[in-house]
Amino acid sequence: MPEYSHSRLSTYEDCPRKFAFRYVEKVETDSEGIEAFVGKRVHEILERLYHHVGRFGRPPSLRQVLERYAKAWEGEWHDRVTIVRQEISPEDYRQRGADCLENYYRAHYPFSEGESVGIEERLRLSLDPEGRYRMVGIADRIVRFGEGRYEIHDYKTGSRLPSQRQIDRERQLALYQIGLEQSYGDVAEVELVWHYLAQNRTLRSRRSSEQLEQLRRDTMELIDTIEAASEYPARTGPLCRWCDYRELCPAFREEPTATEGDGEAASRSPGDPLEEPAQLSLIE
Repeated sequence: MPEYSHSRLSTYEDCPRKFAFRYVEKVETDSEGIEAFVGKRVHEILERLYHHVGRFGRPPSLRQVLERYAKAWEGEWHDRVTIVRQEISPEDYRQRGADCLENYYRAHYPFSEGESVGIEERLRLSLDPEGRYRMVGIADRIVRFGEGRYEIHDYKTGSRLPSQRQIDRERQLALYQIGLEQSYGDVAEVELVWHYLAQNRTLRSRRSSEQLEQLRRDTMELIDTIEAASEYPARTGPLCRWCDYRELCPAFREEPTATEGDGEAASRSPGDPLEEPAQLSLIE
């Protein structure tokens, strides 16, 4: 059985036809949604920021952070970046990323809370004792506060802010908690933390052992469903406008009612579920 990721599971849930294009037929695309492009640049800069703190014991200035972001944007920009919402310019998106970084910097300076023991850390986990159901993911940051107490942090750059109820049911970081507990020997307490950078909001959640056990069972059941599939019907709707495979899909049709939030949910690679495609915390 292949090694699964949250992104792989979410793609199947969004649209089995998209899953088939990406994971069964392995159709390669060279386009990149602007939302994902913004998220990559923001994640890269935050990764550099925390490495700088770890190396020098102090953060770079906000001016340095924003200058580095502007340089990265210019250096990585390419003509295959796609913008579905034409009323929003590339400069608007660039500024959104800068605002996300400034919000985070001002809220967390001098970045001395806890010990960053993992930055963009790959976590592998088994959902069953035999190791048949295997998963992998990348945590944006893992923080330790004293013996046995950890936090798993995730950065979001999209415009959608979920409710606490939705956060309490979110799958990705809960799976990472399972991976953390399997990889780190002293885990006694874990808090899951989402930074919604555009809104300058931080949301937190915890999972009980019973909830994690149910997550294991549900995820294995979903993997069984995917592995047993022989047909991959398209699930059409407004999100199709953001799909990398829309030109190949015979079921694609334009949906004028799509919103920006829909687009973020539709492009979940290499980015997040329901939140936005602007993430590096998922693995294809």
